[in-house]
Amino acid sequence: MISIRQRKGVKPTEVPEDYAAQEANVKLENKLPSGGTSRRLWKLLSFMVGGTIALCIGLLTSVYLATLHENDLWFSNIKEVEREISFRTECGLYYSYYKQMLQAPTLMQGFHGLIYDNKTESMRTINLLQRMNIYQEVFLSILYRVLPIQKYLEPVYFYIYTLFGLQAIYVTALYITSWLLSGTWLSGLLAAFWYVTNRIDTTRVEFTIPLRENWALPFFAIQIAAITYFLRPNLQPLSERLTLLAIFVSTFLFSLTWQFNQFMMLMQALVLFTLDSLDMLPAAKATWLYGIQMTGLLLVCILQFFNSMILGSLLISFNLSVLIARKLQKNLKTGSFLNRLGKLLLHLFAVLCLTLFLNNIIKKILNLKSDEHIFKFLKAKFGFGATRDFDANLYLCEEAFGLLPFNTFGRLSDTLLFYAYIFVLSITVMAALAVAFHNLSDSANQQSMGQMGKCTIILKPETAYNLIHTILFGFLALSTMRMKYLWTSHMCVFASFGLCSPEIWELLLKLIHLYNPKRICIMRYSVPILILLYLCYKFWPGMMDELSELREFYDPDTVELMNWINSNTPRKAVFAGSMQLLAGVKLCTGRTLTNHPHYEDNSLRERTKAVYQIYAKRSPEDVHTLLRSFGADYVILEDSICYERRHQRGCRLRDLLDIANGHMMDGPGENDPDLKLAGHPRFCEEIKRNLPPYTAYFTRVFQNKTFHVYKLSRNK
Repeated sequence: MISIRQRKGVKPTEVPEDYAAQEANVKLENKLPSGGTSRRLWKLLSFMVGGTIALCIGLLTSVYLATLHENDLWFSNIKEVEREISFRTECGLYYSYYKQMLQAPTLMQGFHGLIYDNKTESMRTINLLQRMNIYQEVFLSILYRVLPIQKYLEPVYFYIYTLFGLQAIYVTALYITSWLLSGTWLSGLLAAFWYVTNRIDTTRVEFTIPLRENWALPFFAIQIAAITYFLRPNLQPLSERLTLLAIFVSTFLFSLTWQFNQFMMLMQALVLFTLDSLDMLPAAKATWLYGIQMTGLLLVCILQFFNSMILGSLLISFNLSVLIARKLQKNLKTGSFLNRLGKLLLHLFAVLCLTLFLNNIIKKILNLKSDEHIFKFLKAKFGFGATRDFDANLYLCEEAFGLLPFNTFGRLSDTLLFYAYIFVLSITVMAALAVAFHNLSDSANQQSMGQMGKCTIILKPETAYNLIHTILFGFLALSTMRMKYLWTSHMCVFASFGLCSPEIWELLLKLIHLYNPKRICIMRYSVPILILLYLCYKFWPGMMDELSELREFYDPDTVELMNWINSNTPRKAVFAGSMQLLAGVKLCTGRTLTNHPHYEDNSLRERTKAVYQIYAKRSPEDVHTLLRSFGADYVILEDSICYERRHQRGCRLRDLLDIANGHMMDGPGENDPDLKLAGHPRFCEEIKRNLPPYTAYFTRVFQNKTFHVYKLSRNK
């Protein structure tokens, strides 16, 4: 049996038993003046300076992003309709509910309008608070109505300033996480600088303000910071309870503000499961975190009127399975290496089977189909058979759901972030493998506090948590570009922590036989400072140029369309068209929609596919029948979709519809042998010829360079 104590001067796992005490003494000797009082004063001064810098850097980031938004759109000068159009696609849909709450005569009427909504989906009354994560819009609208700020601040500014303010909290949370991991606020400063200099890859808040992730990620960052602190050993009972409260509140708010919360927290649960199985964190703390995840999610479920998608989430099934399997396998962490490895594999298999079993049972009981499009997408994405499913292909063909572009790494390398990240990741992975091997080899391990400290003395639980977290979210980002914002922000934290960590530098210097406590101190402070100077020198002029570059919002065709709808159609008119455009119609005109971009509902997905037949090869009678079945009075056709060139053949919307309908695609290229020629020309093209079969059902009432609006006849 090889113990960590026997590997002196050779491998990353070699440390003396009293390493923790020595490490604390070295830090104090390096950083603090002599004398107990002087040390406490110095520590307090360092805390105050670091905290002040954290708040300042967060506020400066918020102001910087808000200024970019203003400079890009000239937001303060454009008309209200142009401001609303700038909230494109689903962003406009979410903002429309904030506007709806403000326009309601009373708060109770506003709530009633959200719970019994019949304008978002025609011929259907839906509970918006159940279907969508819009409690944040409700809360903001109440605040705006209650606070005495109406004379000084327009509603739209109250909304966007709140989102930019959350960015300040986001950056501060990243700063604190890095500080907690490394022990120095210099690490947090470097993390914040990297976040800002890699803005293109760390956030998109300045041009997609109301997006759900911009609400949720700041709370997720707070949760990670709180978990990082919670996993520290020997916390005082009061500190532990307050930290658990912070974890619960941030988990709850994160879950409440984003419909994809369950998938992010499932990744987090997998991190906890991995570390718990390898003895890299106390099992009791893992249990607390599993419980908080489920409690927070179930509380959100109650607030969302028992949203079935939450009850049928994989996270609930997985966490229950882990807790059940742990009870059934009490001797999981005893025995020889091969014995423990076999038990671990059996445990993994049991948890996986139990998760799938519970999830299928729950979904059958609830008749849940809300998230099936996600699993169809994942199945097709990872090569488990080609699909002609319209919904799955709609995601597959979007760049945001494709693989992470290679040029992302070039941008991250320009700021030295990627190089630093790989450096830190390599060392911590080697340490993690060594510690995991030791833990599995320790047959006498009864998880006493002394042994737990000994096993994780090189890779502390909070470090191990952030290591597996960054690896799993890295795989998620590599496979799906839209999820890169979860990874890149944590890259800033992890890379900056490693460069300022005495443990990382000690491992490296021992490997190259240059270990010396003074060298550790020099490296952990000099390298981050040099990188900060480099970032200021290289990127400060570009940031100043960016702040001085002035542009203006310009979309006259959409503005003309919205103005026409407001002036020339009844308030109760129902509009059909693309999901993205109809979100703007809802916000700017308040008209009723046939479909919208919030895609987490099976019946809505079927309805959207039916409405999109306006871009397929269907007869005018078929299209008219479909649209009238949803109560549509007007249909908006977009040339940018009908004649789309943005995607390659096979990924254009008209191609997806042709494939789903069993028709051959247009243009040169191969078609599957079972696809047939359509019996009718493409509707969106043929209707513009004003031929009798079309004019009998549709009358053009508006057109410009981009849009064509047709009124549907009431009778055939």
